[in-house]
Amino acid sequence: MDTPSGPHCDVRPRTAPALPPDLAVPRERLIRLLRSQWVNGTRLHYCFMDGPAPQRDAVRAAFAEWKDLGIGLEFAEVAEPGEAEVRIAFDQSDGSWSYIGRDVLQIQVGEPTMNFGWDLTTEYGRSTALHEIGHTLGMPHEHQNPFAGIVWDEEKVYAYFGGPPNGWSRQQTHHNVLRKIDPSEVEGSTWDPDSVMEYWFPAGLIREPARFQAGLNPPGGLSAADREWVSTFYPPLDTSAPLLEPFASRPLSLAPGEQADFRIEPPASRSYQVATFGTADTVLVVFEDVDGDMRHVASDDDSGEDRNATVTVTLLHGRRYVVRARLYWAGASGQTAVMYW
Repeated sequence: MDTPSGPHCDVRPRTAPALPPDLAVPRERLIRLLRSQWVNGTRLHYCFMDGPAPQRDAVRAAFAEWKDLGIGLEFAEVAEPGEAEVRIAFDQSDGSWSYIGRDVLQIQVGEPTMNFGWDLTTEYGRSTALHEIGHTLGMPHEHQNPFAGIVWDEEKVYAYFGGPPNGWSRQQTHHNVLRKIDPSEVEGSTWDPDSVMEYWFPAGLIREPARFQAGLNPPGGLSAADREWVSTFYPPLDTSAPLLEPFASRPLSLAPGEQADFRIEPPASRSYQVATFGTADTVLVVFEDVDGDMRHVASDDDSGEDRNATVTVTLLHGRRYVVRARLYWAGASGQTAVMYW
C-alpha cells in the first residue's frame, strides 16, 4: 500500500473498573488481558446512524472480511440503534475512532460507538474499517505494544499529530501513540509492525528501531498475527451445546480464555438464577436464541471480586436460551462450575 497522507485513527478511552490492589499478579494479568473480549459466540449487532451507501458498503465488507476468517463471533446489521451494540456514524469532522471491545456496552443508546471521518472506498479506507472493527473486537494499537521497543522523538510526535490533518491535543497524542500498554494486557511478547492495528508513521518520529527511522508503513489489511490473535480469542464455535438441567451443577475445567456453553430449555416460565461456583473469575452471559439470532438477555462479570458471577432473569417455557461462561482465572485448579435454578 502506498504511504498514505491522510489522518490517523483514534481510540476512545473508557475508565476500566479498578481492581483490588492485593490481587495476585497472575490473576490480575489474566483479568487485564481478557476483560475487553466478548464471550465467543456473541452476535454483535451493528447499525448505521448515517452515511452514504458506498461508505456503508465498505464497512459491511470489512465485517465480512473479519468473519471470513472462520471466527466464532457473528455480525448482523440492524436498522435501529436500540437493537445494536455497535453504532456507526460518519461524522467527517470527528476523525475515525472506536471504543475497545465490551466498552461499547457502556455507551448510551443513541450515541455512536464507532465513527469514520474519511473515505473508506480506497485501500487506506479499507484498512481503516478493518482497524476500527479490530478495536471493537478488543484489539489495541500495535505500536503501543510494550514489547515493540520503539523509542520516539516525542516532541516531533506531538508536533506531527498536533498539526493537520489530525489536530490532536497532546493528551490525545499520548493516549493514541506514546502511551505504552501495560504488559499484562498484551498477549505474547512480540510486536507486529504489519498489523492492521499499526499506524503508519513518516520519517523522523521513530529513533529506534533504526530500520524505522525512515518511516513505518504497514502493508494494509490483516496480517498473519492479526488472524492468529482473533482466531485465538474467537475460535470456530461448536454449536452443539449440552443441555443444562435445573439444579444440576456442571463442573468445568477450563484454561484462561476458554469458555463453556450450555443450552437452557426452562421447564416453566418464571424467574431463574444462573451462576458460576468456585474460586474463579468469569464472565457469564445468557442469550435467547431467536430463530438463530443470539440476543443478549443478561450478563455478569465477577473478575477481581471474591464472589461468583450471577444473573437473575425471567426465562420463558418453550423458548431456547444459551449460557456462555468464559474464564479469566481459577487459581491453580482451573476448576469451577455452572448451575441454574
